[in-house]
Amino acid sequence: MNVENQDVLLDLEGEEEEEEDDNDDGETVLELNQGIIPSYGTVPDQQNLHTPEWVDFDDKTDTLFFKDGQRRIDFVLVYEDESKKMTHKRSDRKKQKRKRQVYESNLINNGLHLEATRSVLDEKLIFVKVHAPWEVLCTYAEVMHIKLPLQHNDLKTRDSAFNWFSRFFRVDENIIKPEQEFFTAPFQKEHLSNFYIQDKDTFFNPATRSRIVHFILSRVEYATKNNVKKFGINKLLDTGIYKAAFPLHDSSFRHPSTDPNCPSERYLLYREWAHPKNIFKLQPLDFIRKYYGEKIGIYFAWLGFYTNMLTVAAVVGVGCFLYGCLTKDNCTWSQEVCDPNIGGNIIMCPQCDKVCTYWNLNITCESSKKLCIFDSFGTLVFAVFMGIWVTLFLEFWKRRQAELEYEWDTVEFLEQEEQVRPEYEARCTHVVMNEITQQEEHVPYTACGKCVRMTFCTSAIFFWILLIIASVVGIIVYRLSVFLVFSAKLSQHISGTEVIRKYLTPQTATSVTASLISFVVIMILNIIYEKVAILITDFELPRTQTDYENSLTTKMFLFQFVNYYSSCFYIAFFKGKFVGHPGSPVYWLGKYRNEECDPGGCLLELTTQLAIIVGGKAIWNNIQEVLLPLVKNLIGRYSAAAKSEKVVARWEHDYHLQPIGKLGLFYEYLEMVIQFGFVTLFVASFPLAPLLALINNMLEIRLDAWKLTTQFRRMVPQKAQDIGAWQPILQGIAILAVVTNAMIIAFTSDMIPRLVYYWSFSVPPYGSHSSHTMKGYINSTLSVFNISDFKNVSKPLSPWFGNQMTCRYRDLRYPPGHQHQYEHNIYYWHVIAAKLAFIIVMEHVIYFVKFIISYAIPDVSQKTKSKVKREKYLTQKLLHENDLKGVKKNMGKMADKIIKGADSTFRHKDE
Repeated sequence: MNVENQDVLLDLEGEEEEEEDDNDDGETVLELNQGIIPSYGTVPDQQNLHTPEWVDFDDKTDTLFFKDGQRRIDFVLVYEDESKKMTHKRSDRKKQKRKRQVYESNLINNGLHLEATRSVLDEKLIFVKVHAPWEVLCTYAEVMHIKLPLQHNDLKTRDSAFNWFSRFFRVDENIIKPEQEFFTAPFQKEHLSNFYIQDKDTFFNPATRSRIVHFILSRVEYATKNNVKKFGINKLLDTGIYKAAFPLHDSSFRHPSTDPNCPSERYLLYREWAHPKNIFKLQPLDFIRKYYGEKIGIYFAWLGFYTNMLTVAAVVGVGCFLYGCLTKDNCTWSQEVCDPNIGGNIIMCPQCDKVCTYWNLNITCESSKKLCIFDSFGTLVFAVFMGIWVTLFLEFWKRRQAELEYEWDTVEFLEQEEQVRPEYEARCTHVVMNEITQQEEHVPYTACGKCVRMTFCTSAIFFWILLIIASVVGIIVYRLSVFLVFSAKLSQHISGTEVIRKYLTPQTATSVTASLISFVVIMILNIIYEKVAILITDFELPRTQTDYENSLTTKMFLFQFVNYYSSCFYIAFFKGKFVGHPGSPVYWLGKYRNEECDPGGCLLELTTQLAIIVGGKAIWNNIQEVLLPLVKNLIGRYSAAAKSEKVVARWEHDYHLQPIGKLGLFYEYLEMVIQFGFVTLFVASFPLAPLLALINNMLEIRLDAWKLTTQFRRMVPQKAQDIGAWQPILQGIAILAVVTNAMIIAFTSDMIPRLVYYWSFSVPPYGSHSSHTMKGYINSTLSVFNISDFKNVSKPLSPWFGNQMTCRYRDLRYPPGHQHQYEHNIYYWHVIAAKLAFIIVMEHVIYFVKFIISYAIPDVSQKTKSKVKREKYLTQKLLHENDLKGVKKNMGKMADKIIKGADSTFRHKDE
């Protein structure tokens, strides 16, 4: 027996009761059907304890096998030798060692092979290599309903019309060979002969082997306390008994493996996928799925598809932007603002109380020119186009996703394969009666307990959302208060020739600084809310990993939605809409006077806000994604620099890489979906958003690939049928985007007021021009205010000069002296009616087109349907009809024996 066993005490359960471990109290294991799933072990005594084989490192750096060169390493566990630990009490070290030994013994009892090797660079570290033999793989492949090849796909496929074009962007098939297509079926040991097995060593690929081993590691017991079983590698990692657990990369990413039997898939992925030179190449999705599993594969498939679709949106967006640039010189209302005889003679009323002064309209000349670029007819066309584009994107993605579900064998994954989370199993202490089976089953809480949990979690979510809204209110208060300062400092008098005042108006200064502060606040709140969402979801205790991720996805997106978009919604739909008039301004919180928009509207400010948040977020995230793992790995390398001359094994190289984290690619999805919201929800104000998103995504694909292949340990391969809860979130954003863009055009831009003026108020009976024109538009949209009507609280301190007794303000109201002075005029009501009509018409037209597109494009292509039907037919024929033939054959033999027996009986009687 190994020397480690000498420290094991006989009475394991007795000493376990002395341990104070609040995290494990009350935990239990859901008893599993022993007829289907093998026992995951018990707490053995000293005589029955099994230990790993101890071997020395043989200087083979790229080996993926045990020392015998035959058994493949499917998983690696890393722990620190308890006898060399100096950070814990001796009793604690013994307890940790005892748990680990029991756990490893139960792994061996479950059929796994273990081999231990001491670290070359750090003598305290022990690497336990895990191998699953053929029998174990077959047993658990059946338990997990893993689909495996039956026979080659014999359906003929037609090449796409775009194949001749796409081949210029595909990976060279001589380097990464296309994966063979098979018809598959859930594995069954009794039908082993019907499966396509050429070689037992390659029938289960490395990703599948690692997934099976991880399934076992997550369910094997290591202790019993108060008749409650404790199990799973995750808890052992959380308590520090093991330092790491991961499958191996198959080679270095810098060069191929020295082992001729190793395919060096990691090296090929880096060279043909993650390297920056491949930025314009298509991704080898089947190869990615083969190496990392379906969950990683479906993310990169979605991200690649989204990026390709953005190309179309970016081209149209750039076209609309160029149209605005080319037509800005013909913008009549901007020319009037810049004209010294028109805009130069229009004196505007102060936009805040007392400290603000009167100002000339022509100081907003430059912002009006910029506004002409974004507030043009091209913006309307682009908003309608994006409403249709988002529908095409989602419908075509459904078709692509259906193809991947079939090709990657995830069609029936959720129903057949997904297992209960160990954390859920561990808390199943309540017994309830199943209404369907009429059998007792274990659940973690009663119906009352579930209601309490849901109430608490919902309340917590609303509380934190209200906190986010409070932060937005804080930004608004900043805008209102700092505008006073900028107005006092930047506009000391009406006539000014300084160059800086031409570009830096009080509105611009307030907008830019508030956007920057908003961005910083958003980044800080993200860090806080991420931890809060995880805590709430852990408390909910979802049943499966998919349920867990979907619940967390919903919470995080709600937080992020309010966090990122609230400031944009404020600028688009609230700022400048409820300001009253200079004689009766509206105050925020009874103290702060509501801020107004520029004479051209708030559209330019919304564009500025979007550019800062979208651009800043992309730069921040990419720097963070690259620098953090790179710096951590560099620190690890420098700390081991003194020992770098030693030959190090593959498992030790991988151990010094960064762990991927429990949530995997959750944050990558979240980043892209938030970006999708910016691209669709506010695209009417910023047509260049799809172009920025396209550039970011082209870099994002390669950065994510670079991280996975070079900076992170290999992830445990996981199944995934689709992109999960992100799909309905994207559909919700697509529906909301139609409304927001219609309202931006109607209420944020000046397009509708200009159209109403052009067609109705520029000609009689309301106008004085003989034909439809935009001349006089600025004058008609600026109302007149008599300065003698100022209240004392808002009357400006700066003295009035000149002979004029009136100033102008942005609104549509009757002038002083009119019987309805300072009330909204008829032009205002015409504009309101036109805005509402525009919203209704635009929404209904786009929704109707979306419905037609959704109906015309089936979610599953005919080709995929044929493949699914063919596979089901073969499964029935090979796995079930063969059984029936065997039964018939056996029954025929039995019938023959009975007949023969009856014949012989009758013959004896006749004789």
